[in-house]
Amino acid sequence: MASWAKGKPVRHVALVYPVSVPWMALFMRGVSDYAEQRGGWLITASPPALSWAGEEPLSLADLRGWPGDGVIAAITSRDELRVAKQLGKPIVNMAATLRESGVPRVMPDHVGMGRLAAEHLLERGLRRLAYYGVSGLWFSQQRCAGFVERARQAGVSCTVLETPRHPDPRQSWPQRIAPLTKWLQQMRPPVGLLAMQDYRARAVMDECQRLGLAIPHDVAVLGMEDDPTICEFCRPTLSSVSRNGWRLGYETAALLDRLMDGHAPPAHDILVPSDGIVARQSTDTVAVDDPHVAAAVHFIHDHLSEPFGVDRVVRATTISRRQLEIRFRRVLGCTMHDYLCRERIERAKRLLGSGERIKFQQVAAACGLQTAERLRLVFKRVCGQTPQQYRATAYPAAGWPTGGEPRQRREGRLT
Repeated sequence: MASWAKGKPVRHVALVYPVSVPWMALFMRGVSDYAEQRGGWLITASPPALSWAGEEPLSLADLRGWPGDGVIAAITSRDELRVAKQLGKPIVNMAATLRESGVPRVMPDHVGMGRLAAEHLLERGLRRLAYYGVSGLWFSQQRCAGFVERARQAGVSCTVLETPRHPDPRQSWPQRIAPLTKWLQQMRPPVGLLAMQDYRARAVMDECQRLGLAIPHDVAVLGMEDDPTICEFCRPTLSSVSRNGWRLGYETAALLDRLMDGHAPPAHDILVPSDGIVARQSTDTVAVDDPHVAAAVHFIHDHLSEPFGVDRVVRATTISRRQLEIRFRRVLGCTMHDYLCRERIERAKRLLGSGERIKFQQVAAACGLQTAERLRLVFKRVCGQTPQQYRATAYPAAGWPTGGEPRQRREGRLT
């Protein structure tokens, strides 16, 4: 509950964007956390776009005559920009559809997100990259620019497919995705592919599977915005670049507060960097030319939740252990044992940083390490800190202690 400041009028802020969009939950939390620090705001939020249930999203035009103090909105057209300026209220744009915002704006660093995506795929040894976007959307162009530039710096090839923003409504779904189908058929695996948003990455995965392209070994697919309703509920699960929703909400609220105080708007857009990549199964691969090392790596990734050692990895290939160790060191610069331990701990880190209340024994089992004590020993050797310390650092807002299992929450309080 907000702690309302005595003697100070409560500011009334409108949020013109459907809060039902999954990443908006984090954005709203950032706005709310800032508002709480300032004594609390009264926030009018847009309902979900459910016309069949009598719910229509709030538009800027709906705010004509509204007596509030400030507005946060996604301004995606020149017409919306014109209406926003006519309102005569402090307003912050949260959308990057237009190149020139026309009003103060806080947005993700889309170029940086593209670079980060390329680095994630390059780290997996992929030397052929691809970008799937939409023509006419500035943020898609920015993401593409960062991705392509990072590929160029690495000296790798990168192809781009941009489809129309508004497809012909007379076309069927197979007709709409025909350019994507043709593009995928022309690719030579392995390829690392970035889609401008998660729902387009999901479409890529569906089409790859229909064409017989294995994910992630033929095509490693990476989305953007980390929408859990897409990323967690497809098979394989989808890796994605996080847009840092909480920080975006917090910085947007902070800028609007300054504008409502009468401060001059900033001269440039405020860019918020991504808080990282949420790696899942769709990029869980390492592309190597040596077929024996590739077979060993694929076996490790495909069976990571099982307790096995180097001998079982060797049996997945057709050469001796000594020959495989030599090739492994030459191609990947480490031993098979070190690589196996590193991959197990990377999976553990993803689980520990997820915010879910999962016990260390469950994390150990999911990583093929069997016991919490074994997890602690390997984690400390690889990362230089214990799993408890890592979780407390990676997800501080959850209130994790630095030692032992997590305390229980009751009605919002730690006990």
